[in-house]
Amino acid sequence: WSGHSGRYAAEQVIAEIETHKTTLVFCNTRGLAELIFQDLWKANSMQLPIGIHHGSLGLEARRKVEAAMAMGKLRGLVCTASLDMGIDWGDVDCVIQMGAPKGASRLLQRIGRANHRLDEPSEAIVVPGNRFEYLEARAALDAVEAGELDPDIFRPGALDVLAQHLMACACAAPFDEVAMLAEVQSALPYSALTAEQFSHVLGFISDGGYALKAYDKFKRLVREADGMWRVSHPKFIAQHRLNAGIIVEATMLSVRFRNGRQLGRVEEGFAATLSHGDTFFFAGMSLEVEKIDTEDLIVRATARPARIPSYGGARMPLTTNLANRVRGFLADPSGWHRFPPDVREWLDIQAKRSIMPQPGQLLVVSGIRAPP
Repeated sequence: WSGHSGRYAAEQVIAEIETHKTTLVFCNTRGLAELIFQDLWKANSMQLPIGIHHGSLGLEARRKVEAAMAMGKLRGLVCTASLDMGIDWGDVDCVIQMGAPKGASRLLQRIGRANHRLDEPSEAIVVPGNRFEYLEARAALDAVEAGELDPDIFRPGALDVLAQHLMACACAAPFDEVAMLAEVQSALPYSALTAEQFSHVLGFISDGGYALKAYDKFKRLVREADGMWRVSHPKFIAQHRLNAGIIVEATMLSVRFRNGRQLGRVEEGFAATLSHGDTFFFAGMSLEVEKIDTEDLIVRATARPARIPSYGGARMPLTTNLANRVRGFLADPSGWHRFPPDVREWLDIQAKRSIMPQPGQLLVVSGIRAPP
């Protein structure tokens, strides 16, 4: 009924790796990549050389794996979006997507890593993690077959981004409002920005806007007699430089051996759950914590069972096109004959015990049951 991103298929994936020259096994998240690598290693009875590659591994570790792939020394590589683009190996003849790809364009991009040669088809396998993910995977394959990729929808520039940009410019030097507006409007996302909107943003930075103008700490810009805008106090420059950014990256700790060799980084939130002697999988190894200090997680290799590191931002939404296709599947029982028997059984039970939400409807299922 449920599952976790295709772990049940580890032996089947290893069988595919055995029958191909080089296989890329894509995972949607770094934590899942570590998990799948361990599952594949346990099922790897032939001791085939397989590696792991994701963005939290150290540069040295990633380059080592990339070099091994380039030289044909690896039969399989478990990876994340860190290998979606930019690296092509002609010997890759199969791509396996663990879990639903969440988008048709993402799936097509990953399929294109296989047989990256002129006039040669690419081979790929999608391994859904559970019955619902089968629908997501089926929707992605249908979209690719129909040539329907996820559109790159134009979005106008956000005003909070503009506010930070203006503050950053003021930190560098005073600026003229008219000249700055013209410069901002020259960027396509802000080409429709009006002088009134620009003035409102400037007002927000200069006095906090209508809600915060009573507080001096929000008076960050002042307009001089010559019309130039400048920062009202040097403290605001330091404050901006230390806090600029729309997306704040989680604090990371380096994972390294006592001899100084660095393996990569894990988030501080995960490291805070560890104590001396705890074990976790990272870079394909089981590691035991020897020491935790301000910036480093000192570890040593071990053979003990271990847990998988967790990272923030691991929830990936379906693209709009894919979500619409899945909703279409749910609302059209006449098309269920295309699905495997266990998926049809699941949908039939859902339709009998509850309802199938139609496009435009939201189904809310309560977990609270009345007492008998």
